[in-house]
Amino acid sequence: MLHLSPLALLLFSLGATTSAAADDAQPHSSPVNAQPERDAAQNAPLSQNEPNIDGDAHIDKHADEHSYHGDEHSEHHDEHGEGMERIVVQATRIGRIVDDQPMRIEVVTSEEIAEKAAMRPGNISMLLAETGGVRVQTTSPALGSANVRLQGLYGRYTQVLADGLPLYGNQAASLGLLQIPPTDLGQVEVIKGSASSLYGGSALGGVVNLVSRRPGDEFAGETLLNLTTRNGQDFTGYAESPLTDNLKGSVTAGAHYQEIEDIDADGWADLPQYQRYTLRPRLFHEGKNGDNLYLTAGYMTENRQGGTLNGRTVADGNPFIETQNSERMDGGLVYNLPLADTLTFSTRASAMVQEHHHAYGLDTDNDKHGNYLLETSISGYFDKLDWMVGAAYQAETFESEQYAEFDYRFEVPGVFAVMDYRLTEDLIASVSARMDKHNQYGSELSPRFSLLYRMDDFTVRSSYGQGYYAPTPFVEEIEAAGLSRLAPLDDLKAETARTASLDFTYRFNNLETSLTLFGSEIHDATQLEAFSFANNGTLDRVRLVNAEGESRIRGSEMLLRYYLGDLKLTASYLYLNASEPTADNTARRDIALTPKHSVGFVAMWEQHGNFRAGFEAYYTGVQRLDNNPYMAESEPYWHLGLMGEMTFGRYSWFINLENLLNVKQNDTHPLLLPERAPNGQWTTDIWSRNDGFIANAGVRIKFG
Repeated sequence: MLHLSPLALLLFSLGATTSAAADDAQPHSSPVNAQPERDAAQNAPLSQNEPNIDGDAHIDKHADEHSYHGDEHSEHHDEHGEGMERIVVQATRIGRIVDDQPMRIEVVTSEEIAEKAAMRPGNISMLLAETGGVRVQTTSPALGSANVRLQGLYGRYTQVLADGLPLYGNQAASLGLLQIPPTDLGQVEVIKGSASSLYGGSALGGVVNLVSRRPGDEFAGETLLNLTTRNGQDFTGYAESPLTDNLKGSVTAGAHYQEIEDIDADGWADLPQYQRYTLRPRLFHEGKNGDNLYLTAGYMTENRQGGTLNGRTVADGNPFIETQNSERMDGGLVYNLPLADTLTFSTRASAMVQEHHHAYGLDTDNDKHGNYLLETSISGYFDKLDWMVGAAYQAETFESEQYAEFDYRFEVPGVFAVMDYRLTEDLIASVSARMDKHNQYGSELSPRFSLLYRMDDFTVRSSYGQGYYAPTPFVEEIEAAGLSRLAPLDDLKAETARTASLDFTYRFNNLETSLTLFGSEIHDATQLEAFSFANNGTLDRVRLVNAEGESRIRGSEMLLRYYLGDLKLTASYLYLNASEPTADNTARRDIALTPKHSVGFVAMWEQHGNFRAGFEAYYTGVQRLDNNPYMAESEPYWHLGLMGEMTFGRYSWFINLENLLNVKQNDTHPLLLPERAPNGQWTTDIWSRNDGFIANAGVRIKFG
């Protein structure tokens, strides 16, 4: 396989990235110019006339006065998309209309969110899983936890944000993804590739920014009730209202329940039992002098159980029940104050505390995680230049009751700068850089460069970035099995990566096409190494080490999207060539659980306010399997689904059929291992589905 030198990787990067949903290579990221029909204002994505809460208040006015499109480009888009909405994204720190972003941003709009909320209202996993280049990987077959892998990069490198704040922690533990309901989201923004220049080491692989709804000028809301054929229930509620002339508020609440299910009758839960409650109020204040303040707080509690069922055992003859009881509290604020017509002061702050009570068979593992952020910045713009400079302090803590040797406290002060410059009417450059001083891993410089070139209906984007990740004990296998079999960490280096991408997008009448080429090189990736604790040849413990050599990822995304009246057809293809060195660094092998080929097709027929009906088909190719005694490679499989929704006034009735072919990994090989793995797991990795066919149905009721 071709190895790119640093210079070659930089040259490869010069051109790159789709702008948003329109430039996305996957069915359910909507086009940049979304269709003109929209829900009520409270459901619409942030537009240039709504307050930005990500610390860049100047951009709203700037989007009108100094749009990078210029008058000619604006007129061009009016001709081809009359009435289409301009979407402003926040994840790039200097918010911009998504068409004008040199950095690739993919946007899932409110319409896709409403569609996915009808399919899986309890969490955002499906919402992300059906976005191009994004794979939601199950990390614990016992508890059902999962993380987000962007373009083949490890899931621990993905930063999940809420309105630009790390309210779920730096890496959002694998179960965190399953504890976030989509009910109150206005849009979702995805940056693929290193975003450490914007958010530090937690964003080495990219960013998923969950943007909340903005309250309208009148009281409004909705409730949703959902039931599944696997004994699951979801109830969510959302309400918003103006409180005073300058103050608006919203509140979201949810209750979710799943009964334990052993679908293949092997004595091990294929669907864990859980009971979860969530609550999140938000306040939005707009001052008379142009300042704005955003406040939020959140609470979540969940009890989750998996593993063996009552009276059943694993291969050693003993039961192995896994539980995790979680409680999370968080709070955050964003404040923007105009200092002049073109100058804005901003500050952001957040705090998150999360407690876990784990049980892995007879082993207990109770811990407490903390994450804290304080940041200030100054931003402004000139005729052709947008800029921001700032300073931040981040802290991440972990305390374990049973395994204090793994306790850590990371403190990371840093400074950062972002600059977007219009070189010509058709060429825009973006440069960002961040210098962090990590109290354990030293100083780290993270740059990123992006270019946008536009010529009529043809757009080219490029991006190159570098970043780092501060290792913790919580690689995917340890999150699934606990700390009991992990040796104390010793002399680890920070993991570093270089990422690059090149994207071509062309639009012709009702057809959108996109091709993205991307590559990554990861150095000092941490991995588990098995060893014999008693030196008797039996591998019964693991230690975390930096891998020799580098992990390499090369790939491409392709998209075709066609609009025919009320019908939208989308086809996508993702190719991944991801390899890593073998343990002795003498050869290379595919990165486990990374399919080379993935294909998607979606047909959606929708008449806004009346009905929607959709069909989807996803193909997942062969994957290398690690430490699986039954097979070295997985089998390819298809996932088929149907959904429908009818709206009668305030009531929308929906039904969704998932996994029509009833694909189950247990039909290929047993899930349970014949003996316990060195890291403590009793199961193979999940490379397919383990829930079989499942249907859900319910009603969404709007009020106000």
